[in-house]
Amino acid sequence: MPASADLSVLLSQPALLKLLSELRGAASAAQPERELVGLLARLTGGGAEIRASWGAVVASAGEAAGCAQTFRLQQGRRHVGRLTLWVAPEWAALGPLAAEYALLSRLQSAAAGSARRRVGERTLSALLSGEAHLGDETFVVALADLGTGATGRGARAQAAQAYALDVLAEVGEGYLLGSGLNGLATVWQGRALWWWPSEHPVQEGASLFAALRESVGGVRLGVSERHRGEGLAAALDEARQALGAVGSSGVQVFQNLDPLTPLLRTEAAAQLRAQLRARLATLQDAGKVETTLRLYLTHTGPLTALAGAQHIHVNTLRYRLKRAEDALGASLTDPATLARLYLAFGVE
Repeated sequence: MPASADLSVLLSQPALLKLLSELRGAASAAQPERELVGLLARLTGGGAEIRASWGAVVASAGEAAGCAQTFRLQQGRRHVGRLTLWVAPEWAALGPLAAEYALLSRLQSAAAGSARRRVGERTLSALLSGEAHLGDETFVVALADLGTGATGRGARAQAAQAYALDVLAEVGEGYLLGSGLNGLATVWQGRALWWWPSEHPVQEGASLFAALRESVGGVRLGVSERHRGEGLAAALDEARQALGAVGSSGVQVFQNLDPLTPLLRTEAAAQLRAQLRARLATLQDAGKVETTLRLYLTHTGPLTALAGAQHIHVNTLRYRLKRAEDALGASLTDPATLARLYLAFGVE
């Protein structure tokens, strides 16, 4: 169709059927987003662009000039991308129809990605069993889940969880591909997993997390150190440890992980923290002693400096620390007491 064609002409029955056929053909092509924006640009003489949910340009064609129409592409609650059209006013009515086919294109790509992730799962199994081998290139492994909330045990809840993890893996795969970090994406043992050749795991992990959070929301991500060759099992274990150190949402890279963090997040540490806070609460001082005690645990200089930081006299500081000792029934010079206090309050 010529670029100068008027939309009213296209809406005549024969031309409309041809238009719908071309849109459908583009959305079912091997590279549906690219085919669709090319068709829209040729058809209108303007420009078209499809972006992923994390903001990366998936495909674009034509000239991005003049007034823009933007359509959020969403399936249910899932944000899958955005279509932007730059067209003359007489083509504005085409926008909603184009957005429907843009959504179809994104879902078509997602289906193809799902098949790739099934291949990724088999590849990962082969690598871990020794049936396949990695080269000498440095790589990292990242694991992610959708937070620490409990999931249901019924078939429907299990299916929803599996779907959510596949979406998570898809978002990460799309981001890595768009960033030139070609690797492997799959769902592994109840978590989304990515492997990619890496030079800067801290920066790459932070960028991946930002993309995941933009598209999916509350997500936790753990990233391993860099490894080579046969280090896949070790990288998986490091990614698990890093993920375990994350709270309800966030990212942790193994090389930045405090070795005590997993210990501080245990149920036993939470119980100890509750016991100590209950004892300090008996002082009925609006939490002043507890606040001073927490600052004391992280302070390494003279008490006068700590008192100055709290804008109190050093004798007031000593008094509060003595009250803490009385409430706890232990001396702050006792290493065992300090260890218990750190285990209780260090994670906060």
